[in-house]
Amino acid sequence: MSERVITPRSRGFLFLDSHPAGCARLVQEMWQAVPAPSEVPGDAPVALIVGSSAGYGLAATIAGLARVGIRGISVCFEKGPTERRTATAGWYRTAATAELARQHGHEMVFLNGDAFSDAMKDQVAEVLRERFGRLDHLIYSVAAPRRTDPDTGATYASALKPIGEAYRTKTLAFDSDGTPEVKEVETAPATDDDIEQTVAVMGGADWERWIDHLAERELLADGFSTAALSYIGSPLTDGIYRQGTIGAAKCHLEATARTLNERLEKLVGGRAVTSVNGAAVTQSSTAIPGIALYVGLLRGVLGDAMVPPIAQLTSLWDQLTDARPLDVDDDDRVRLDSWELNSAVQAAVTERWDTATTESITRLADLDWFHAEVQRLYGFAVPGIDYSAPTTTQVPWPDAVS
Repeated sequence: MSERVITPRSRGFLFLDSHPAGCARLVQEMWQAVPAPSEVPGDAPVALIVGSSAGYGLAATIAGLARVGIRGISVCFEKGPTERRTATAGWYRTAATAELARQHGHEMVFLNGDAFSDAMKDQVAEVLRERFGRLDHLIYSVAAPRRTDPDTGATYASALKPIGEAYRTKTLAFDSDGTPEVKEVETAPATDDDIEQTVAVMGGADWERWIDHLAERELLADGFSTAALSYIGSPLTDGIYRQGTIGAAKCHLEATARTLNERLEKLVGGRAVTSVNGAAVTQSSTAIPGIALYVGLLRGVLGDAMVPPIAQLTSLWDQLTDARPLDVDDDDRVRLDSWELNSAVQAAVTERWDTATTESITRLADLDWFHAEVQRLYGFAVPGIDYSAPTTTQVPWPDAVS
């Protein structure tokens, strides 16, 4: 096996390599952070996690295994190691998740491929039929830059743009030495085509296609539930997020949830919801103008009271499995973000946002935490890992038939 010393190399918030030992340690930490398993009557529920290797999808997978004892399938799209490059961080996180699932006696199949494709949906249906039977839960957590429609062959690309007029906002950047800078950036408004394409990629079309695919094959259990993970966020980021192209896609996702909920209730006595999560440092969120600054300031206000994804997804699983009542808002969305959107918290963050400059940012935001969180996405800055020691990069994908 290939072993080498891996050092962090990045372009902005994007790292060129990942550290397998660091990624594995992070997965272990997440698993250990999950409270003792809840009582689940009868057999362990069968679950499908679509988008399982990063961010909230990873948290959903680990929380489902450690809290509920799910068995079933996880789907993601990751690249393996080559002679020149490490695998993606999601590849190493998935391998570590699979090992922990095996150690704890949970039967979980990890599939790597395009979740938007009908070929992957067919593969999942086949594995369900052969190994697990009908599906109890599906969590949908896909964030991708583009999607090919299986019916038309058309490829759509998502855009991070405001709707109506140009959007100017503060944002946070780091130079090559790691020195923070607060600056303003302007983003041109979206065209109608930008909006349409973003909705096609990040709206509810593929989620609904998954449900259709499995329902047509009679693979949904009585009482089946599904949740698509979403985000609303602060008024400070509304212009580029909730009121922008992504927000249009999220609105489509929520409309899809209402449609699916009506259908599933009639079909199997089931339900469909969107789950509105709180802010976190993820590979997707760091690409959005203003979000890095906002999250750093939020952490500066809340400190350790900021609720991590693993805790939020543990709460979601408790609600989906009826260990706790389903807590939804007036739009039937599960809300896991109340700690973030609390009026006092938002007032404090807004005050810091208004006065944030390059000179003041280090006292207003928790930049040490933010910078470490970005590195941890790729397995770096993880306590207990010797980054001067060679590590094995050729970690195999989990065996789907073990």
